[in-house]
Amino acid sequence: MRGEPEGLRAGPASQQGMRRANLALVLGVIARAPRSRAEVATGTGLTRAAVSSLAEQLIAAGLVVEEGPSAPSGKVGRPGTALGLNPDGPAGLGAEIGVRHLGACVVDLRGEIRAWRREEAANADRPPGAVLADLAALLRETVAEAGLAPAGLTLAVPGLVDAGGVLQRAANLGWADVPLAAELRAALRAGEDAAAGASAAEPRPGRGGSGGGGLAELPIEVDNEANLGGLAERWLGEGPEDFLYVSAEAGVGAAIVIGGRLLRGARGYAGEFGHVPVHPDGPRCACGARGCLEQYAGGAAVLRAAHLTDARGDWAALVADRAAAGDEAAREALVRAGRALGTAAAGAVNLLDPAAIVLGGGYAGPAPWLLPAMHAELAARVTVRPWSDDRLTVSRLGRRGPLLGAAVGVVRAIVADPGPLATPAGT
Repeated sequence: MRGEPEGLRAGPASQQGMRRANLALVLGVIARAPRSRAEVATGTGLTRAAVSSLAEQLIAAGLVVEEGPSAPSGKVGRPGTALGLNPDGPAGLGAEIGVRHLGACVVDLRGEIRAWRREEAANADRPPGAVLADLAALLRETVAEAGLAPAGLTLAVPGLVDAGGVLQRAANLGWADVPLAAELRAALRAGEDAAAGASAAEPRPGRGGSGGGGLAELPIEVDNEANLGGLAERWLGEGPEDFLYVSAEAGVGAAIVIGGRLLRGARGYAGEFGHVPVHPDGPRCACGARGCLEQYAGGAAVLRAAHLTDARGDWAALVADRAAAGDEAAREALVRAGRALGTAAAGAVNLLDPAAIVLGGGYAGPAPWLLPAMHAELAARVTVRPWSDDRLTVSRLGRRGPLLGAAVGVVRAIVADPGPLATPAGT
C-alpha cells in the first residue's frame, strides 16, 4: 500500500470476504458524512438489516459512533440516529526524517490533527540508529499527547525507498541501504523496553515516557517524502486528478499524480526531480552527476547563492524573510532557483501534460520570488501545447504536506479496509 490505499483485492467470494467488503462499503459511506442506518442502506444498496449488523460491528471496533438524530430528510417518521467516524478511535501516526529536522503527528479517523511536533535536528551523516532512537522518543511523546491508539505508522524520508521499507539511497542524509522499517521498529522496541525497565524507578525529566507503549507492534511503512506530500495535496489540498507536485527540503523531490493516483515507476523510484539535469556542464551533485536541478534550487544551493552558507535552521523561511526585507542576494538566489525549476518543469509539462504544477514543502514560503522566473521559463519552453500561468500553484499545506500525507494515509487505509480491526479474531 505504501501510503496509498488500494482497496480490497479481488479474489474468490466467501462469506468472510463479502462481509469484509461490505464493512468497507459501509464505512466508506459514513466517512463521507454522518448518515443514518437507512441512509447508509440507500447509499450502499445493502438491506437495512445488513447495515445494522455491520454498523454494530464497526461501533464495537471503535471505528464508528452514534452522533444523535440525523438531519431531517423530509420523510414521514422520526429521524434515524446518525453514524459518524469515531474521533477517539484508531488513529494514523506519521513520522518524518529530514536533513535538518524530525517530525511526528497523529490524526484521528476524521483527519483532524490531534498532536503535531517538529524539531530541528542535524541528521546529515549521523548514524541511522541514533536518528531513529531520537525519532522513536519523539513518536512516543506525540502519541502520549494525542491520547489515541495508532493503527499504523508511516515514515517519510528524503530518498529512494523500495517496497520492503529499505532506504536505498538518501544522498543528502549520507545514508544507503538502510532497512528503515526494521530499524525503526527496533528503536521503538528498545525505547519501550527501557521505559518498562524504568517504570519502578523514580520518574526522571526528559524523554522516554511510556505514553506510546506498543508502537513497535504497529504496521510500519516507509515512503519518499515528496510522494507523501503529493498524496496529501490530492487528499487534503486542491490537487486535480493529474498534477506534478514539487517540493524541497535540503534536496528537491516530486510526485507525479495521474488519474488521482501516484505514479511510482517500474521500481518505485519515479519523482527524482532534483536530479533532472538543467545545465549538463554544471557543478557536480552529491548523486555524482553534473548540473542537477538540486545544485540550483535545493536548500544548500539557495543558501550558497544568498551568501548564507553558515545559516542554521529552516533555510526556506530564512531566505524568504531576507528577500521580503529587500536583501538583493536572497532575491537573486531565489530568482536563479526559479529559473532552474522552470526549466525542469517545462520538460515535465512537455512530457507528461499535467493539469497543474503544485509547489509545496520548502518552496511554499519563498514562492513569491520563485514564481515569476518559473512563469517566464515555462512560457518560453512550453510552446507546442497550451499552458497558462494559473496552472502553476502553491500548496496551502506547505511544509506540513509530507507528514500529513504519512498520517492521513494510515487513516485512509483503515477506511478502505476496516476488516482487520472490525472482524473478531478467529473469524
